[in-house]
Amino acid sequence: MKRRTWILSALGATGALVVGWGAMPARSRLGSPELMLPTQGDVALNGWIKIAADGAVVLAMPRSEMGQGVHTALAMLVAEELDVPLNRVRLEQAGADSIYGNVAMLVASLPFHPLDSEGEHKSIKIKLAEWIVGKIARELGINATGGSSSVADLWEPLRMAAATARASLVQAAAAAWKVPASEITVRDGVMQHASGQKAHYGQMGAAAAGSTPPNIAPKTREDWKLIGQSAARSDIPAKVTGQAQFGMDVRLPGLLFAAVRMNPVLGGAAAPMDTQAALALPGVSQVVALDAWGGGTGGFAVVATNTWQARQGAQAVKVQWPTPGASSGHQALDTTRIQADLLKALNTESGFTFHEQGLPLKAEQTAASRIDALYQAPYLAHATMEPMNCTARVKDGKVEVWVPTQVPQMARAMAAKVAGVKEDQVTVHVTLLGGGFGRRLEVDFVGQAVQVAMACKGAPVQLVWSREEDMTHDFYRPMHLAKFQASIDAQGEVSSLRIKSAGDAITPRWMARAAPHLSGPIDMPDKTTSEGLFDLPYGFLNQHMSHVATKSGVPVGFWRSVGHSHNAFFSESFIDELAVATKQDPLAFRLKLLKDAPRYAAVLQLAATQAGWGKPLPAGRAQGIALHKSFGSIVAQVAEVSVEQGQIRVHRVVCAIDCGTVVNPDTVAQQMQSSMVYALSAALYGQIDIVGGVVQQSNFPSYPMVTLSQAPTVETHIVPSTRHPAGVGEPAVPPLAPAVGNALFALTGKRQRALPLKP
Repeated sequence: MKRRTWILSALGATGALVVGWGAMPARSRLGSPELMLPTQGDVALNGWIKIAADGAVVLAMPRSEMGQGVHTALAMLVAEELDVPLNRVRLEQAGADSIYGNVAMLVASLPFHPLDSEGEHKSIKIKLAEWIVGKIARELGINATGGSSSVADLWEPLRMAAATARASLVQAAAAAWKVPASEITVRDGVMQHASGQKAHYGQMGAAAAGSTPPNIAPKTREDWKLIGQSAARSDIPAKVTGQAQFGMDVRLPGLLFAAVRMNPVLGGAAAPMDTQAALALPGVSQVVALDAWGGGTGGFAVVATNTWQARQGAQAVKVQWPTPGASSGHQALDTTRIQADLLKALNTESGFTFHEQGLPLKAEQTAASRIDALYQAPYLAHATMEPMNCTARVKDGKVEVWVPTQVPQMARAMAAKVAGVKEDQVTVHVTLLGGGFGRRLEVDFVGQAVQVAMACKGAPVQLVWSREEDMTHDFYRPMHLAKFQASIDAQGEVSSLRIKSAGDAITPRWMARAAPHLSGPIDMPDKTTSEGLFDLPYGFLNQHMSHVATKSGVPVGFWRSVGHSHNAFFSESFIDELAVATKQDPLAFRLKLLKDAPRYAAVLQLAATQAGWGKPLPAGRAQGIALHKSFGSIVAQVAEVSVEQGQIRVHRVVCAIDCGTVVNPDTVAQQMQSSMVYALSAALYGQIDIVGGVVQQSNFPSYPMVTLSQAPTVETHIVPSTRHPAGVGEPAVPPLAPAVGNALFALTGKRQRALPLKP
């Protein structure tokens, strides 16, 4: 099945829905004031904005803060439109209404080539598909923090909500003072008229409630005071002082603690236990068998009065786990076998065509020569700083959970399912996240916590995974292989490019776990498998990109930058191979192929210029370059690399990014730096091996991270733009590995086609 066939089929299947929607007006995301939690003295003006009695602004916050600065950026949008100081915007966790759902994330999942779907010249097919998916996303209202989409999604809804609130407040003041609203100015949340009358927002909140002035529009770019200016992140002071509340910081009266041990075999079940020794230990109160919730693994939890006692108790339980594969009769998971299976799939299956242009087969038949390459990437763990944890209390038919999660609604649904109650009987408190990276899009640990809480008869319990359990029971980035074939014509130019990849699809597996009611029996083609391969910006006249979707049985999930994380290494390394094969400078080769993609060329040239590409380097060093677009942002990187004492050392990374309109430049720079460390750890060390269904890496000694002394100097250069904001948290991850790999080739003459990179 080709891409266009799948899209048209999907659109046809929703034809009746489209007709029905076509007669309906656009759904507003302004929301009802009733959605905001009532607080004494506060007045809600819509589903996003409350005005406090002292004039402060309260923002309903639907997105999770995991270090990406989203709580500051979204508050800046509101402060801008309401003309209040940023520190006068307070956050309140948003409810479960559909207005808080993430529309942009789902629309971005459509497998369109970015050169076709950007700008105002979209085809009718693309516009229709985006419209339908946007409608569906709006109705579903899935609240998720992921896909580097928070600012992109809420850019218009939040500004409109704040602009509407401001207009209502000004209108209320105008009515009270009997003056035209146009004559009232606002500064720092204080409304003033030339007559001398003035009032802060809190004094007009009640009068403004229930009114929505017509013809509201957010500020124009020329009137911005905050947007585009660097602002200190609001979450940092509390983190520095220790007052910030992460999941593991939750403390409730009578709190108990639970430690888990799960079946070492991925997907395994609980087993008979001898708990006598554990229950004899001080502080240990009970042992609870755990089901395999949310696609996870079964096991048990030990409950005690503190974490240390719980962990000691967990180790004291004697359990005989079943032999891998003995009960199911299936072959145990093994990464060596899975790799062989992927290679076989590449060689024997046609796969799904995500992109095709020109006549690649004809170009291949008339080629003077051909270049072939096979690339591969391993499974990866998320390795968040804060291991999985959740605090839960089940009492009087109600459930309360305190959890660091990227998907509060799905956490709510899981808690309700385990406790056997309706979702409206579940309250979810979202804490700060000590790293998300996609792992906290899962809710397996929430199910465990609620199951343990039910056994604790009304007492709250905090369930915390050890680092070892966290790393050996993850939802891993899939292993992928990709086969490249380039044809070279008689003039020595690349005449065609063919790419076929193979690996597990993430989205169908995640949907089956997180939203089974939306998951079907047949997997639809998953963009995440081929993103970064089918959507290359380079102007090869003849192209064919396909993917063979596999089902290895390994639990897979979204990992920071998802398919781009490995596909960028494949594609940008091979582009370098083509430059070398055709005896061209890697930068010049790319620029020549980007003549019809000026945005990409500008970003690439900026990074190269700032890095001093082509200029002499210290002895023993070399540069590598890479370019990649993901989550709407174009990123180019130049890495300066050496090999010292048998170890790869990345000294400097120069990064250029076009991410559309920038809300907070400091946050952009911070995320580029964060991405470098995360991506470099994966590029140099990241690898998960599975033998007999058991993950072999269990902690940082066997799954290392880049240390502070190993971290490179990172320089960030932002391309000015008036486009819609795009992603920042993930787009800098994909180009790092190929930039380093290309630098290593320039230094050593050895082309590396597998991750992690070797000295």
